[in-house]
Amino acid sequence: MTRTRPLTLIAAALLGVAAAFALDTVLAMRGLAVVVPPISLAVALVLIGAVLVALAWPVRRAATGERRIDPFYALRVVVLAQASALAGALLAGASAGILLYLVTRTVVPLGSSLAAGGTVVAAVLLLIAALVAEHWCALPPDDPTEEAAP
Repeated sequence: MTRTRPLTLIAAALLGVAAAFALDTVLAMRGLAVVVPPISLAVALVLIGAVLVALAWPVRRAATGERRIDPFYALRVVVLAQASALAGALLAGASAGILLYLVTRTVVPLGSSLAAGGTVVAAVLLLIAALVAEHWCALPPDDPTEEAAP
């Protein structure tokens, strides 16, 4: 499997910013309530990141040669890590778009802004945890010359 590309994560984050900002703008123009992420979303994202790191730890131990592990388990963990990285980037972008919308208003709602900011931080933590878990699931090369190969 290939590693998650930074360009993909940046594109997902930018898509999230644009979509969330546009959605909140359209909702406000129609006189409806804007979307604000709840605090429970931030808590859930941090917990998902912690569980992902806990799932990747046995794979890391197996990759360093300390013990053996089922290769299908390792594959599932790396796929979950890649999906979590993409979701974390998208949610970080969307929360940043919501936060950007909220702070550009004449009257800044403090509670909603703090909730959106907390969700941005939690989504970035999920993204970092996912990238660490993906790195832990990589096998070291068998041949030292493989690292120099393209």
